[in-house]
Amino acid sequence: MKIVQEVSLISVGSFEESSDWSIVRTEIRDAISLIVHPPGTPCFTINPTKHGNGVKPIKEACMIALRDRFGWKLETSVNYATKSPGKVDATKIIDNYLFAFEWETGNISSSHRAVNKMVLGLLRRVFLGAALVLPSRRLYPYLTDRIGNYEELEPYFDVWRAVRIEEGFLAIFVIEHDPNR
Repeated sequence: MKIVQEVSLISVGSFEESSDWSIVRTEIRDAISLIVHPPGTPCFTINPTKHGNGVKPIKEACMIALRDRFGWKLETSVNYATKSPGKVDATKIIDNYLFAFEWETGNISSSHRAVNKMVLGLLRRVFLGAALVLPSRRLYPYLTDRIGNYEELEPYFDVWRAVRIEEGFLAIFVIEHDPNR
């Protein structure tokens, strides 16, 4: 699995320049690079068939790496001081704040909910930062039908960039397979 693009969607304050982000970013990048598919093989390959690959086994490999290699907590319940929009796929504690991580496994509506959940956490000052992983349009046809993807979400970036927060950071990682494998 490879990262083909990284976008800082929201960056208010100094977190993006911090050593904390450098560590978190490296852990996320390493966890993604460790994904092999099918499980038990030495590399990541895709079944080059339309809708021929489920996304949950791919996500699971990343989550296991975050938990086992880097100490992240999985399926974290978060107190937003309002009704919770649901658990976060993974979190890491940084200076008494949480860094949230979501891996998109649903349709484009699910992608919007994931970003909104993370932005709400930034607004409520529950999250210091957050990151979302999305497939590219190039990987999209080979995954579960109608999976959310970067190109489909990108037109809405200005909406989230317009959110006024005192401090916080939100990144998006775009992933693809190596078509030569």
